[in-house]
Amino acid sequence: MSNGTPLGDFLRARREALKPHDVGLPEYGRRRVPGLRREEVALLAGVSSDYYIRLEQGRENSPSPQVLEAVAQALKLDAETADHLNRLCLTVSQRPRDRGESGVSRKLLQLMDGWEHTPAFVVGPALDIMAANSLATALHSGFAQFDNLARMVFVDPAGRDFYQEWERAAHSCVAEIRAAYGHDPASARIADVVAELSAHSEEFAALWQTHEVKSKSQEGKHLKHPQVGDLHIEFAAFTVNGAPHQQLVVYQAEPAGATAAAFETLRAMAAGPEQNGPEQAGAEQAGAEQAGAAGPVAGLAGDQ
Repeated sequence: MSNGTPLGDFLRARREALKPHDVGLPEYGRRRVPGLRREEVALLAGVSSDYYIRLEQGRENSPSPQVLEAVAQALKLDAETADHLNRLCLTVSQRPRDRGESGVSRKLLQLMDGWEHTPAFVVGPALDIMAANSLATALHSGFAQFDNLARMVFVDPAGRDFYQEWERAAHSCVAEIRAAYGHDPASARIADVVAELSAHSEEFAALWQTHEVKSKSQEGKHLKHPQVGDLHIEFAAFTVNGAPHQQLVVYQAEPAGATAAAFETLRAMAAGPEQNGPEQAGAEQAGAEQAGAAGPVAGLAGDQ
């Protein structure tokens, strides 16, 4: 994903995103580098230029919490991005050991299947769809595959119409994968997804290099389904107990509103003879597991 170190790449991207006037520094003449100079960040953080250069070059492996806090303040990082900075400095032994792609629990599948009026699905760190109930599958039926949210946004042509606020969805996808990367920089699955999407979407590749970090928000979404039209939804995301690498995403509609009526239409479609009824979420998980052997993003050439 890079020729540098995770920490160095992050610091360089965040430094280049700032202008001198953003941090109260004068700006004279033509600058040879985008954003701030390394020496300027060092000055703002109260460390030597040599020390900061070692950080960006990956030659300083154990910066103190005080130094990281000072650098975060110098780079104007918000709390979530500052936490990401700290995670990038963790050693392998300091990282959680439970980031593997374990399956979705049977109890959670049964819970999702019981929500007949509510689309719900589970995503992994790379935004792979790990399981979904029948209404969530019907909601995303306009896509070639309901397999990975980032692929659906950036590569599937349906994404531009489905996500009415496409740019916001695009930024959210990349920032969420970047946040997951901070928890597990060695993740082979994240590396595969980033490589595939970068190869097939210049927009994804450019956004990935900004190193923006943001977990799933609780903001509303404006979607457009090819059969039932405009949908205005609220959603919530929950970390799954016992599986911190999984997030349960739940979409909701205002009661008795147009979106709720559209959900009912989708529910009727999902309950047709081609569906298998209450076992749909389990079936979706089984299909995802079969596809997982090659990776849900395989075959790309052929906020979600």
